[in-house]
Amino acid sequence: MAAGGRSAAAILRRLRRLANPTNVAGMARFGINPTHTLGISIPVLRRIAGEIGTDHRLAQALWASGVHEARILAGFIDDPARVTPTQMNRWAAAFDSWDVCDQVCSSLFDRTPFAFQKAIEWTRRREEFVRRAGFVLMAALAVHDRQAPDEPFERFLRIIARGSADERNFVKKAVNWALRQIGKRNRRLNRKAIAQAKVIQQMPSRAARWIAADAVRELTGDAVRRKLERAKPLRER
Repeated sequence: MAAGGRSAAAILRRLRRLANPTNVAGMARFGINPTHTLGISIPVLRRIAGEIGTDHRLAQALWASGVHEARILAGFIDDPARVTPTQMNRWAAAFDSWDVCDQVCSSLFDRTPFAFQKAIEWTRRREEFVRRAGFVLMAALAVHDRQAPDEPFERFLRIIARGSADERNFVKKAVNWALRQIGKRNRRLNRKAIAQAKVIQQMPSRAARWIAADAVRELTGDAVRRKLERAKPLRER
């Protein structure tokens, strides 16, 4: 039994009552795996997570159910302080849809002490969603970890260059996401990300050329420039 009398079985019953087969069909059109999927929106899952609060044991039980939305909910309620590298590897190996991958990485895994390590480690893996998870973690850390110095993100840029030739759709989009988010972090990293993108653009890979062109377009655009100009001056790193 979970805290407050909430059991995994009770929550799964609630999720199944909210199932919407029409939504499942729509999600499938956006590349979301329809297997064991109920069609519940992220805002609804976040609302349920807010009612539950943080609960590590319940998160494990919900993940073990294999239900698509239960796994996203598990990422919302788990305690990052109790997440281990073993759990991260186990969950990443089970990713079978980009949305589960992205929500777990950007709501839970990026808040663990192992996030930078796993970001690098997973980009070396061959499995499509594990590799995607590595680059999603890079993007999430660039947005959420405001205290981190520039150096690990500079290392990420080198890894992004190596990963940019992966033609698989779910990987190349995550590589692009990581490159753009790092380049929006501050003015110094913006310059370095643009320079790296221009190197990537010369690679003999259709995926690399798309990743680079899209990133350069955003990182040199007026919206990003204005945002970086308004930011506080860079501290010495």
